[in-house]
Amino acid sequence: MKAQMQKGFTLIELMIVVAIIGILAAIAIPAYQDYVAKSKATAALADITGGKTQYELLATEGTTQTTTLVGLATETGNCSTISVTATAAAGSPTTAALKCVIKNPGRLGADAAIQYDRTAGGLYECKTIKFADKKFAPAGCSDT
Repeated sequence: MKAQMQKGFTLIELMIVVAIIGILAAIAIPAYQDYVAKSKATAALADITGGKTQYELLATEGTTQTTTLVGLATETGNCSTISVTATAAAGSPTTAALKCVIKNPGRLGADAAIQYDRTAGGLYECKTIKFADKKFAPAGCSDT
């Protein structure tokens, strides 16, 4: 009588493989979701960055700045709303904000937004608004 050779895997071997895959997924999925959230914030910031140059040109001409005049769409694939606000205090230069309310923010947090604030000195500061965690902020942005 011939001895039969084992063909296939035992149940315990399959269970070990499934457990290893489960452990790896438990580590990888949250890290992936964090990267997706940070990339959403960075993409939203990129959508409003182009408006800084045009805003400065309009400010030097003394023209009122609007989203359209600054060359920004009011909505993009990353921003549900883009707005431009300008304020001038008596005797001081105009300050402004270019703001993007992030579309489908997910892990960023409900009503998450990102904006550039223009100081009276003409410098722009990136700020995050209502982010669930500051680790999602793009490099150089501070949390408000």
